[in-house]
Amino acid sequence: MSTADMTAPAAHATVEAAVRAQMSKALGGKRGIVEAAVPTIAFTGMWMATQDLKTSLIVGIASAVALLLVRIAQRTTPQFVLNSLVGIGIGAFFAARTGDAKDVFLPGILYNGAYAAGMLLSIVVRWPIVGFLIGSVTGDPTAWHNEPALVRLCARLTWLLMLPCLLRVVVQLPLYLADHVTALGVSKIALGWPLQVAGLAAMVWVLARGRTPIEPPAQPSV
Repeated sequence: MSTADMTAPAAHATVEAAVRAQMSKALGGKRGIVEAAVPTIAFTGMWMATQDLKTSLIVGIASAVALLLVRIAQRTTPQFVLNSLVGIGIGAFFAARTGDAKDVFLPGILYNGAYAAGMLLSIVVRWPIVGFLIGSVTGDPTAWHNEPALVRLCARLTWLLMLPCLLRVVVQLPLYLADHVTALGVSKIALGWPLQVAGLAAMVWVLARGRTPIEPPAQPSV
């Protein structure tokens, strides 16, 4: 077999390094995390100042649009700003239909609840979601499942990924039911990127302890 026919080496030498890189990409780095928080900060700040739903929604959406224009002007990926814009847009749709400012936060609560439930289910059935990050790196989406050590590692990482979502629901749902709009905004900010960074730091700590080599798929003999 010629050198050209051989599979290129993996970009990361270990599973742990691959997962760290994939998680960083998924969060969009520091800038992506900040951009995700800005519309909520803008909406909550304006609501605290005016108690006016329409004005607060306009300011929140306008801040996301401004971030998007900056991304376009800089010719950098707008993916994470678009995610933020979609999020505030869906919240605005809910709130505009009901006329209740607290409903801006309802989609986020539902999303986090569904995400946490999905990750918990993946752990219970022993196909933890983080495992598919490894599959995306190795080129085989399911080969990692044949290694019990990898399944256990991915289950621990999926727990760490799930806990922030679960905590947001536990904190925000009672505030939503009690109509505490300002507290909802503050909690969403506090439990947004700071909690995500803490969760990522815990995952990095777990990953730093391991050195599981990535095995490329075996090539058929010729």
